[in-house]
Amino acid sequence: MECCILTKITGERSIMAKTSLESSGLQSQQVRRGGGVAHVYETLRNEIIELKLAPGSPIDETELSERFAMSRTPIREALVRLAAEGLITALTNRTTIVSNIDFVQLGAFFDALTLMYRVTARLAAIHYNEADLAGIRAHQRRFAEAVEARDVLGMIAANRDFHIAIAEAGRNKYYTDLFRRLLDDGRRILRLYYRSYDDDLPRQYVAEHEHIVSAMIARDQDACDRLATAHADQIVRQIRAYISADSRSVSSIAL
Repeated sequence: MECCILTKITGERSIMAKTSLESSGLQSQQVRRGGGVAHVYETLRNEIIELKLAPGSPIDETELSERFAMSRTPIREALVRLAAEGLITALTNRTTIVSNIDFVQLGAFFDALTLMYRVTARLAAIHYNEADLAGIRAHQRRFAEAVEARDVLGMIAANRDFHIAIAEAGRNKYYTDLFRRLLDDGRRILRLYYRSYDDDLPRQYVAEHEHIVSAMIARDQDACDRLATAHADQIVRQIRAYISADSRSVSSIAL
């Protein structure tokens, strides 16, 4: 009787062990695939933002599968994420391309961006708390470090996070969501801004962030408005000057 019970228990343990191994193997495959998706997504996102992949460039799943040495399934998942961010576009003929930069609407984009700089800074001066301030300062430190290292992707990411943190401190979800969309849509335009300085951003523009934070701490809404406006204006002027001074076509500017 005991022998039968032991045999049964041993058999059950073997089945459980096999099931566990199969489950672990499946989880391991899922982790590897998830890591593959993230790798493809991050690589292509960075290349698009840095304009290494020019606007209008074709995106071919087969070529990407060969390049990254993985099946087309994780490639497709990565492309879905990029499409959701507006970085790639699927055309009606089933061709996928790097999304074009809408230079025609650049003026409207700059107007909306400047307005969000201003209104979010004003609201942050009213509503921020110490936790907000700690987060804003942390993002500003990251931005300053990225500028010092001439890390373009780091600058773009830290600048975005700095301004979103200010927007969140203003406690208006709708402004924050709109600002986040504008900053995400404008990542390649901001790349042109840093390129105009050969990626060596003058330190006075790092200081502009500090001045906005100081005005926010003082709860000075008018100063926040004035400084945010000046900050946005110099970015707009620099980008416009860079584009105007370049004798090449708009498409070749992004190469």
